[in-house]
Amino acid sequence: MEFTVGQRIVFLHESGGGVVLETQPNYRYLVEDDDGFERICSKQEIAPVYRTDYKIDNDAIQGINEDETYATANELHRKGRLTGSRKKIDVWEIDLHIEELTDSHSGWTNTDIVRKQLLELRSFYNRARAKHIRKLIIIHGVGTGVLKEEVQEFLRNKDGVEFFDADFREYGKGATAVEIRYNN
Repeated sequence: MEFTVGQRIVFLHESGGGVVLETQPNYRYLVEDDDGFERICSKQEIAPVYRTDYKIDNDAIQGINEDETYATANELHRKGRLTGSRKKIDVWEIDLHIEELTDSHSGWTNTDIVRKQLLELRSFYNRARAKHIRKLIIIHGVGTGVLKEEVQEFLRNKDGVEFFDADFREYGKGATAVEIRYNN
C-alpha cells in the first residue's frame, strides 16, 4: 500500500497516529505524530485510517438529548460532534487514551491512569445500556496490552455482550468492538 501526503495513519506497534508529511524512497514516509514530532516510518510500521463517517467522543455522548436518535450534519457540526452526512446515532465510541480523558495526568501512577480509564469505561457502558445502544467501539490503544485486558475482563462479566477486535482498517490494532443484545 502506498501512502499519500496528508493521509492520516495509525502506528502499528504503539498507540497513536499521525499524518504523512512527505513520501521518501524505499516506501518510507515522514510522519508528524499526534504530539507534533516528525519521524520517518516504513510502510510496515503504519496503517491507514479510513474514517469517513463520524466519531462521538465521551463529552458528546453526555450532551446528546435524551430522545435524539437522528441529527443532521449541520446540527452536530455546530456542536462539534459529527463530521459527515446525516447518520443514525447507533454506534458509540470512546477513546480511553488518558490524554483524551483528562487535561493533565502528570504525577499519576500507571495504576491511577488505568483506574481513571476503567471508571470512564464503566460510565460510558452504563449510559449506552440505558439508551439501548447495540454497538460500541472502545479505543484502548496497543501499548503493552494492560488496558485491553482490563477492558475485556470488564466485558466478559456482562450479560448479552459479545466483543472482538474492531475493524483493523478503520481503527488499527488498538480497539475493541462490542455488540450488546437486549432482552425486550
